[in-house]
This record gives sequence, structure tokens and C-alpha cells, in this order.
Amino acid sequence: MKARPITTVKTVVTGIEDAGAGIKLFTLADPDRWELPPFKPGAHIDLHLPNGLVRTYSLCNEPADNARYFIAVKREAEGRGGSRALHDDIRIGDIIGVSLPRGGLETGPEIARHVFVAGGIGVTPFLSMARHLMQTDDVDFALHLIVREEIPFAAHLAPLIDADRVVVHRTSQRGRPDLASLVGEAGPQTMVSCCGPESMIDDFEQVTAAWPAANVHVERFVAPPPVIDPDAKPFTLSLARTGTEIQVRAGQTMLAALQEGGIDIATSCCGGICGACKVGWIEGKPVHRDRILSPYERERYLMVCVAGSDSERLVLDL
Repeated sequence: MKARPITTVKTVVTGIEDAGAGIKLFTLADPDRWELPPFKPGAHIDLHLPNGLVRTYSLCNEPADNARYFIAVKREAEGRGGSRALHDDIRIGDIIGVSLPRGGLETGPEIARHVFVAGGIGVTPFLSMARHLMQTDDVDFALHLIVREEIPFAAHLAPLIDADRVVVHRTSQRGRPDLASLVGEAGPQTMVSCCGPESMIDDFEQVTAAWPAANVHVERFVAPPPVIDPDAKPFTLSLARTGTEIQVRAGQTMLAALQEGGIDIATSCCGGICGACKVGWIEGKPVHRDRILSPYERERYLMVCVAGSDSERLVLDL
């Protein structure tokens, strides 16, 4: 039984570039040099690696550059294996399946200023947005890059640094800057975003706790530990398109229950931070535990890897 096809696009690795200590920048293109599916600034794609792993990465190039995808990967020796596979096994000419791009930061007319706070390789999701905003006259932005000493993607950031759009803060010289001073005052036309180590994100979330949720965006590399609900009760998933009903045991994830029922669901982080397993819901009362959906999106979608249910029956758009 299959609820929906999982769409992937075949790409070929056309370039591999050293972009800093332990960081490689991979260029992916269509094998026949056709344009790739369009994407928003700061969007993500899932890489379906030859060893069977699926990993999510931010697109670093601007949307107008639609003949290729840039992704940056830092080799994590103690990670889950995806970065090691890319660094150690992937070569120019290799074929990699990628998902259709999803997500990305909004650049709507109501936002007149963006402030990005990035720690080290956390600059990757903001490279695309910064390059895009450089071409936009009516939107101001500043990117604060916090590093110990070395600047990642130095060659790619140089034009932005020269244009005074990127401010580099070296902690080896002056320690970490005060995030509140970087973010500034809350305003309805200002969007603030952060990506970096968990300690930085924690401080950023404290600084922006009083901001409207729609004006704060956080990107994470690592999913937080799963939430264990000692009072979890079993519930029923009803699949609207097929009429199938699937029982979710107490403490079981929706994802596990759906997979046991033979339903194909795209997955990557399995921790509510990548968006790969987003599914629409129609009826019921979901419990949202992800770190990616906006309040508006939660009215229509959930992440089956971490979401729960406060109702005995939850109807999904599957």
C-alpha cells in the first residue's frame, strides 16, 4: 500500500570544493544540463545517498541560479554517517537523487529588514537569502557571522563582506557578541533568523522570546531529543484518500505506525527539524512537537515523526 509517490530528481555531482576546515561545497546539476526545479531562498533538499541514507541540506546558491544546486557539508566524525559518506565516498560524476526543494525564508512585502545571526557553518542557509537580497533594492539586511577565527566559504562571502552586508565577529579576539545588540528592537517589518550551535540558538530564543513568532526563524543542525510523554494514549489515524485506518500504540510515533502499515513517508532527521515528513491533517487535535512549522502552517500540517494526538482519531490527508 502506498499513499503517495516520493519524488526525486536525478542529479550529477559536477564540482567539489574545499570551503573551510572540514567543509566541502558540492555542486549538483541535471545530467543533461536542464534547469533544476525552482526553489525559494534558503530552501532545503534531501539527498538520497548511494548507501541508502537520506540527509537534508540547505541550498546555498540564489534561486535565479537554477542550473545547479550548491550544498555545503561539514564532516562530522561522530555524526549519523551522512557527512562522512559525502566527504569520503562521493566523487565528481557520481549520481545522487534529490528531493524537490521545500521551505525557505519568506521575503514578503511586509518584511523590510532581515537580520541573520550565524555561527560558523550555520551561515549556509543564509547564503542563498543574502545573495537574493543583494539583488533587491527595497529590503535591507545584515548577516552577523560568529566564528572562532577562520571564515567558512571565504571566497563566496567576500563580495558580501566588501559590501558591508556581512559583519564577522571573531570570538578568539573579543568573545561572543551580545545577541540582543545584534538583533535590535522587535518590529513588525523585521525578520530575525539564527542558525548555529545549540547554545547560540538557546540564547537567541531567549533574546527573541517576546517577538512575534512569525518574525523569528531558527534553523537547527541536530534534532532535539525525542519528547517522551508518560501519559500518551493510543489513537487512530484515518487516511482520508484511501479510507485506511491505522492504530498508533501508546508511545509509538505516527511515522512508525504509518510505516508498519505500508505507507511510504519521506524521512530524514526524524526529529522535527527538516520538514521531510510534513503531512496535511484534516480533523482531530494534533500535538505539534516540531521545530520548523509556523503557527499558520500548523493549522494545516504536522510532522509525523514527532507529532502526537490529543484526540482519539486524527484524519490525515493521505
